[in-house]
Amino acid sequence: MKTFLLLGGIALIVIYVIAIYNKLVSLRARFENAFAQIEVQLKRRYDLIPNLVETAKGYLSHERETLEGVINARNKAMAALNAAAAHPGSMDKLASLAGAEQGLAASLGKLDVVVEAYPELKADQTMSDLMEELTATENRVAFARQAYNDAVTDYNVYRQSFPQVVLAPTFGHRTDAGLLAFDDSVKIRQAPDVSFG
Repeated sequence: MKTFLLLGGIALIVIYVIAIYNKLVSLRARFENAFAQIEVQLKRRYDLIPNLVETAKGYLSHERETLEGVINARNKAMAALNAAAAHPGSMDKLASLAGAEQGLAASLGKLDVVVEAYPELKADQTMSDLMEELTATENRVAFARQAYNDAVTDYNVYRQSFPQVVLAPTFGHRTDAGLLAFDDSVKIRQAPDVSFG
């Protein structure tokens, strides 16, 4: 009888530990998938930017420095995204991505100021369509970022709870995942403020 109780107790502990492991894996997979959704939307936006610059080039040939600044900032943001995608949840990589996004937002803000001075460019249908697509993509990025941050919060809270906090490092869950926060004080790509027409 004692042996049966002992074996039953051990079995319950093993089942409980397996449940903790599976939940940690599930929560990690959820935030990694949420980051993949951010990646899709950011890549979509990065793909639109060269088209935007090409459209603007015809009108802004003497604004070459501004256009090159946008492309350089886009390339830096793409590199930061690729690094973050290789390690979703890495606080350092996410901070680099947020910084690169801030630089891209500043460059696009400069382009916006330049575009405002050219009524014929503002009236261009291609430019208008691209800006509308960029606006829609930016909204998708914000939604995906919120879903990612929610998934990361769920993972971090579970990982930090007892007894998971004791077991998680054994299962390879040594650190919290990082939240992705953009500095909204620089108006990260608020394309809805731009009016073309």
